[in-house]
Amino acid sequence: MKLIIATILLSAVAASPALAVEATKVPQTAPMCIQLRDIVGTHSDDGKLLTFRMRDGRVLVNHLQGVCSDLRFEGFAWTVYGIEEVCERQQSLRVLRSGQTCVLGKFDVVKDKPAPK
Repeated sequence: MKLIIATILLSAVAASPALAVEATKVPQTAPMCIQLRDIVGTHSDDGKLLTFRMRDGRVLVNHLQGVCSDLRFEGFAWTVYGIEEVCERQQSLRVLRSGQTCVLGKFDVVKDKPAPK
């Protein structure tokens, strides 16, 4: 009987660190991605934020990783392979004339799509 109780207690003690680790894990959310074909236009006033106007009426702002100063004056090009989408914190773009490389940061929705009538 003592052996059974000792085994149960030992099992509980061994399992508690694993339970504590599971409880402290922060759930990871998938990065927000947008389809290139859904982008109507882009604009940047300061080289820190890149605004996307979307076909469905949404307006998204991306907080670029670092300052992309040439983006204010020049156009840019994406390099996309396979699926034609760009994802926050994963996609880079290249400013056409200067060749400056900029990396997307987090997307925020500034204006959600209009409600259906």
